Amino acid sequence: MASCSGCGPGFRSPLDAMKGPRERIVYLPCIYRNTGVLKPDYLATVDVDPESDTYCQVIHRLPMPNLRDELHHSGWNACSSCYGDASKSRNLLILPALISSRIYVVDVASNPREPKIHKIVEPTELMWKCGLANPHTSHCLASGQIMISCMGDPEGGGKGGFVLLDGEKFEVVGNWEHPGDAAPFGYDFWYQPRHNVMLSTEWGAPKVLAGGFNPADVEKGHYGHAIHVWDWNTHRRLQSLDLGADGAIPLEVRFLHDPDATEGYVGCALGGTVFRFYKTSEGDWAAEKVIQVPSKKVEGWILPEMPGLITDILVSLDDRFLYFSNWLHGDIRQYDITDRRRPRLVGQVFLGGSIYSDGPVRVIDDPENQPQPPPRIIKGKRIPGAPQMLQLSLDGRRLYVTTSLYSGWDQQFYPDMIREGSVMMQLDVDSEGGGLTLNQDFLVDFGKEPDGAALAHELRYPGGDCTSDIWL
Repeated sequence: MASCSGCGPGFRSPLDAMKGPRERIVYLPCIYRNTGVLKPDYLATVDVDPESDTYCQVIHRLPMPNLRDELHHSGWNACSSCYGDASKSRNLLILPALISSRIYVVDVASNPREPKIHKIVEPTELMWKCGLANPHTSHCLASGQIMISCMGDPEGGGKGGFVLLDGEKFEVVGNWEHPGDAAPFGYDFWYQPRHNVMLSTEWGAPKVLAGGFNPADVEKGHYGHAIHVWDWNTHRRLQSLDLGADGAIPLEVRFLHDPDATEGYVGCALGGTVFRFYKTSEGDWAAEKVIQVPSKKVEGWILPEMPGLITDILVSLDDRFLYFSNWLHGDIRQYDITDRRRPRLVGQVFLGGSIYSDGPVRVIDDPENQPQPPPRIIKGKRIPGAPQMLQLSLDGRRLYVTTSLYSGWDQQFYPDMIREGSVMMQLDVDSEGGGLTLNQDFLVDFGKEPDGAALAHELRYPGGDCTSDIWL
């Protein structure tokens, strides 16, 4: 990588990124599928500058030209993996639609506060050229191409393959993986070129999870429980690490940001666990459970036991702290991971969830002996739903939170959020010793949107963040 300073997009190193500018605006997709509002999903621009007159407000909405896309996660056309290339610019947001299988390419550079659509990749391109559908995670590559993980085949069955787009015309080049080498299921991925490795995770078959969650589908094998190890250079799948029942539905995967690191973490939703994956002395890869959030025995819920449902995790840029959300229990946790094999809980805040003290669910046995939390009220609004997507400021001092997971599951578990809209919240972080404190003055209420209550999902900063940038 070139040693020049600032010659390409992003930052020279993760620690340099921590010295980057404070976030002033954020982009996040807002979803109307399954809400009863027959309007297109849109990309919202939110002002998060406390010195601004429009602080905590949606200042722009970019509607998509289609209905029921289910916008989900986004990535960049270029990030810190292209830092040494002066010809690259982080000017386009890659925005896949989980259900329609479209990919929107959004211009965020011409006017960062008012993005506009640059190009649309239609689902037929993914299906005919790659035999894939349901795109999820997008990462830019140092080659200039864009790689997007997919969850299914065109018929809605599980298929964990990867689509490549060229970085100029944004046309589908083809599959990254070799024919016949796709994983049984797909979801997230992260690569670490210094060790010639990529890891990918599994959610489930799109046709099964589309309308909601049925526990019987887990027993029928329609949901994943493995992480997959790929050779980065040859694109071959080398290993599949079966995490078992404790690792059911492994979602977000995060390598440590240090490009020399040979380890990271994956959050497993149904198991309520975090596994550490690592390279062994023999040169292959292994995984071990390092965090377990015990299920709570409950009354007044659909099942006698309620898992935490870990849905999003992230690692601070200095690799000191791990954060994750328990979407059913309703809490966010912060762990000190300086001892990589023994994470230590140092912060916890409840922000809604399914076990609040005045609700219909009663906890009759909690292995952690925690009282049922009171409902969370911010600026006079009782928070519907629960913490889900997370994004940390570059300096590690502010944690942003949204509450929507996926419209089909939102509708099932938090119908009040469908009616009232999701919210965006912010926690102040003690980035020295650990600790989380809710910012009572910050709330973005997507229940007050012009076209009706919307479901806001993943957050992106214009200059990159700790869940989109990869260093070489």
